[in-house]
Amino acid sequence: MGMTLAEKILSEHAGKKVRAGKIAVVNTDLAYAQDGTGPLAARKIEEMGFEKVFNPQKTIFFLDHASPSPKFELSNDHTFLRQISEKTGCRISDVGYGISHQVVAEEEVKPGDVVIGADSHTCTGGALSAFATGVGSTDAAVAMALGKIWLRIPETIRVVVKGKLPDGVYGKDIILHLIGKIGAAGATYKALEFAGDTIEHLEMAGRMTIANMAVEAGAKVGLFPSDEITRNWLDRMGRPGDFRKMASDSDALYEKVIEIDAETLQPTIACPHQVDNTTTIDRIGDVKVDQVYLGTSCNGRLEDLRIAASILKGKKIHPKTRVIVTPGSRLVYLEALKDGTMETLIQAGALAMPPGCGACVGLHEGVLGDGEVCLATQPRNFKGRMGSPNSFIYLGSPAVAAATAIEGRITDPRKYL
Repeated sequence: MGMTLAEKILSEHAGKKVRAGKIAVVNTDLAYAQDGTGPLAARKIEEMGFEKVFNPQKTIFFLDHASPSPKFELSNDHTFLRQISEKTGCRISDVGYGISHQVVAEEEVKPGDVVIGADSHTCTGGALSAFATGVGSTDAAVAMALGKIWLRIPETIRVVVKGKLPDGVYGKDIILHLIGKIGAAGATYKALEFAGDTIEHLEMAGRMTIANMAVEAGAKVGLFPSDEITRNWLDRMGRPGDFRKMASDSDALYEKVIEIDAETLQPTIACPHQVDNTTTIDRIGDVKVDQVYLGTSCNGRLEDLRIAASILKGKKIHPKTRVIVTPGSRLVYLEALKDGTMETLIQAGALAMPPGCGACVGLHEGVLGDGEVCLATQPRNFKGRMGSPNSFIYLGSPAVAAATAIEGRITDPRKYL
């Protein structure tokens, strides 16, 4: 009997063949934490008596959630993480460099890796065929200190997406459709493995969006096989030597298989206050929007910003709607500046923020007030996530975000394509 992608990667790192349902200690290739979870992890490393981490070059603290810091308490946490990094020899990704999941995808993650992050959206790395998963701060501290972690090998749900995506439909719509179909707990502690000709032709930005949101269905990881699109991404990032072909075996055993006909998909929206509360754009009704939020770890890549810019080019945002753009990384920001994407967004009336998480986690740079409505490209729409518990968050693709920005209400982007 063959092996799933998750079983293959974890078997390599356990030094023996492991199957779904078993518990194994596996070696890790990369461990990181952010400024919300990092201080806890750093203190745990100290409590365990470690003066150095296992692999300093593959241990990173990111200052990305409060970037730059909006209050002194968070500034103190940043200072502490800079000090612990210097003391232990690990790396610090400072304010403005970007969101952890985007930066490690650009610089570190490669096919076949085991990546541990103290953040639930670490699963973004699965787009590059890495077993990338989020854990608590204590488990992350152990991975940092020892270079290994224990994991239960997850069962795998295979998601086969077939057909050509219609115009105006993107990776964001695929994952929102899936989450709406199986529910927020439909893949709890499972590996979601994506396949099918739609996936084979999906660019890396779309794959990263899907992998990022796998956890919104409860999944431990969202995995893609590595192929020419993976190779091209690594080449673009200046890492051609990191490519490696990874795929599940043809006779692998899956818990179940879910099939999606891509040609039937429409722009899809997640309504307040759960990601699985989905509907298609034609059923959304008249929803006035105060703020559009474009970017974050989910849709903060150059391709995402370009989609929005292509719709907004030569147009102005609605006078009663503000648009905030947060690139996923400094590299994305620079690329968007060089090719005119950011200029187009700003000319339309958008506000550009430094790379980071910003309003996605309700810290700053776009926090919502009572009764305000936001259409965001971020991965979550939980009650109070972006500020007031009396605000409302809808999730959609960058195309939906751009069309909504023009009309001031949630709008079908296909009319602008």
